[in-house]
Amino acid sequence: MDRGTERGAPPSRGAGNGAADGPAAAGRVPLAVVVVDRDGLVSHWSRGASRLFGADKEEAIGRSAADLLPVSGALPAVEDTPPHDVYAAYDGLGPDLESSLDSGLSYPAAGRARLTVPGADRVDVLWWAYPLVGPGPERLLVLAADAGGLHQDLHQDLHQDLDLAEGGIGVERIAPAFALHTDFPGADELARRLPEILPSMSVGESARIVAQILELGYPVLEFSQNDRVPVTPDWGVPRRAERKARRERAARAVAAGLPLPQEEPDEGEDLEYVAVRERLEFLNEVSGKIGTSLDLSRTIVEVSRAVVPRFTDVAGTYLREQVVAGEGFPDGVPDTTTMWHRVALEHTDEPGRWDDVVPVGEAMPFPAHTPFFQCMTSGEPVLVPRISEQLGHAIASQFEKRDIRPLITGRSMLVVPLKARNVVLGFMILLRHPERVEFNDMDRVTGAELAARAGLVLDNARMYTFQESVAETLQDSMLPHIPPRMAGCDIATRYLPGTLLGRVGGDWFDSVKLPGARTALVVGDVMGHGLNSAAMMGQLRTAVQTMAALDLPPAQLLRNLDDLAQRLGDTYLATCLYAVYDPIASELHIANAGHIPPVIVRAGDGRSELLDLPTGAPIGVGGVPFEAVRVRVEPGDRLLMCTDGLVEVRGEDIGVGLATLTESAAHPAASMDDACDAIIRALNPRDGRKDDVALLMARLNGIEPDDVAEWRISLDPVEVGRARAVVREQLHDWGLAKLADGAELMVSELVTNAVRHSHSRPVQLRLVRGDTLLCEVDDDDHDLPNLLSAGPTDERGRGLRVVSTLAREWGASRTKAGKTVWFELTLPRR
Repeated sequence: MDRGTERGAPPSRGAGNGAADGPAAAGRVPLAVVVVDRDGLVSHWSRGASRLFGADKEEAIGRSAADLLPVSGALPAVEDTPPHDVYAAYDGLGPDLESSLDSGLSYPAAGRARLTVPGADRVDVLWWAYPLVGPGPERLLVLAADAGGLHQDLHQDLHQDLDLAEGGIGVERIAPAFALHTDFPGADELARRLPEILPSMSVGESARIVAQILELGYPVLEFSQNDRVPVTPDWGVPRRAERKARRERAARAVAAGLPLPQEEPDEGEDLEYVAVRERLEFLNEVSGKIGTSLDLSRTIVEVSRAVVPRFTDVAGTYLREQVVAGEGFPDGVPDTTTMWHRVALEHTDEPGRWDDVVPVGEAMPFPAHTPFFQCMTSGEPVLVPRISEQLGHAIASQFEKRDIRPLITGRSMLVVPLKARNVVLGFMILLRHPERVEFNDMDRVTGAELAARAGLVLDNARMYTFQESVAETLQDSMLPHIPPRMAGCDIATRYLPGTLLGRVGGDWFDSVKLPGARTALVVGDVMGHGLNSAAMMGQLRTAVQTMAALDLPPAQLLRNLDDLAQRLGDTYLATCLYAVYDPIASELHIANAGHIPPVIVRAGDGRSELLDLPTGAPIGVGGVPFEAVRVRVEPGDRLLMCTDGLVEVRGEDIGVGLATLTESAAHPAASMDDACDAIIRALNPRDGRKDDVALLMARLNGIEPDDVAEWRISLDPVEVGRARAVVREQLHDWGLAKLADGAELMVSELVTNAVRHSHSRPVQLRLVRGDTLLCEVDDDDHDLPNLLSAGPTDERGRGLRVVSTLAREWGASRTKAGKTVWFELTLPRR
């Protein structure tokens, strides 16, 4: 409806404005405007007030407003109309205006009343009251309109989408404009404060409306397509049997989330019918504001903000402890030991009023006598029309050293459960200001439906958070925690899950400590995504670790891994790159199973290149041989191994990604971690990556020849003494005299066993000084030693027990010629 189109208007006070006599302008209803001072006396009385209440301006100014505004809540009984108290219990009429005038009003209020004007029939009146806060004395602005005229206009336009909204008239599309006369001294101030009374009105629109009213000289109620009234009157429509049935059908539709039944309302009922219809629209509007993401914390904030201030003035949201943590929780009804976290609090009070008393993040249980416990155990809304002093004291008793009674006493409260799939996840405490209309049965239905929708959204976010946590835990458990330093090399790693396909996948990296100060470096990729690929990856990674500990050559290891994959099933394929770094020999021994080649960055000139390796077939193909190559490296060279998710982009040749990888790897960086991050940024600039990424970078530092000492020990028991002597002497030369006693004792035990069990080849003794002191003893016996429990009279079994007690770490592994037994000692701090 165009607010500028007129079907006639009341006589204008200004000349030459073209207004004609007749009915109200299109979409406009005459409005009475009264201003009451802090003493309850009328300071402004518009012509509309004279027409509606039957008193002239000269008679009204300076008189008590309570005497001139007979709009108290008591409605006289007339034919076919039950007394006021018959339906007030259902409609929940708010505070009447007479009591508001007597006691003062600090919050916008509205209502409906029936009055008798001298010389006229009973008039059904809708009223609004707005406190005016600002410079000067406190005042109250009262607006009133003839509901009959408004009813006729609404009935004509009901099917043109002039819908009403929450609680009755005009929250959605009606805005009052005020009759401000030039003889009223506060007109300018009211004009400036109009946008504060109507928050959705712009300053420019406010000026236009005020200017129009001052020019025309009569008050109007103007329909708008976007303005809202902060509060709305309760209609108080009498109940008849058919009207009650219509309300019940409408309430069931609201609760079920269904369209309102298309029934033609009978005379006198259309306002209530539309009021129910607006509740459904409100729920639909709220539903569109919540659940915009699966982030639990964001969803909590959306739910709280969706109801303030339109439905309630305060909204506190509490969730079970396990919901906040993204965990599951035990079945059954919550009890007095259940911890509830306050996760959000929205309100229209002055800033900070609630923050110190009931801070967000606090957790507490609730006693059985509270309405909150009743709500969370029954799973049904609990309505408290007004919180009495007794109930306020009972609620406040659970808050230690804080008195919340001033915040809750006298307010209307509705507690609604947040539940999904018959499980209570939490609840919302909704409070209305004492001056605002109490929650009623329709609000209970609306609140229950709102909570049901919010509970389902929260549960979806909770389950998503829980699944994310499970997936992250699973992936972290499958990926190793590689130490940053291994013998002769530094290592840095990165793992990035595919953003669109969950946090678990089949990419992995690993490093395995090998005999001879060597390190195995592994990167692999199971084809596919999800839990099945992750499970397959876990099996292959475990197998690689086991076979690497056996010191199998790279080609043989991939051959065995391929056989294992075939035994596990032919559903999945995997690629794998396996390299063994020998820091003493300065050599890489590498085999490839269908994986993208690694990049080597030379320390001398900073040149980077892809290593030319035999490609090999993926693990799981079967019957394909694997080849290994040896690559010379120098101290300071860097080896970069990654999965194809880093370099492969749909629609682009993988060669482009490999070239970018090679180029970015050559850029200098302050640390290994910085180098990894630079590579990720260079190759992953866009969002929407669909594949996992595993990246391993190793700086090959090598071990200097001066840090390695070797001896050949003949198979003569006398040589054990020589072994002790050379070890002591070497440790003194290295400045490690503090380790000499322990090392000499352990070397004596290992060399004695080697001499005793060797067949023909001399024993090899080697010391390696790196991050630790490594001692290795090789012989040609293939039987690995066992750690035994030696009794008081046993002559054997104590040697390895001594080594196990004194060494930082020890072990044994088979070699081609026999076996190696080794131990490590921690170097003393310099």
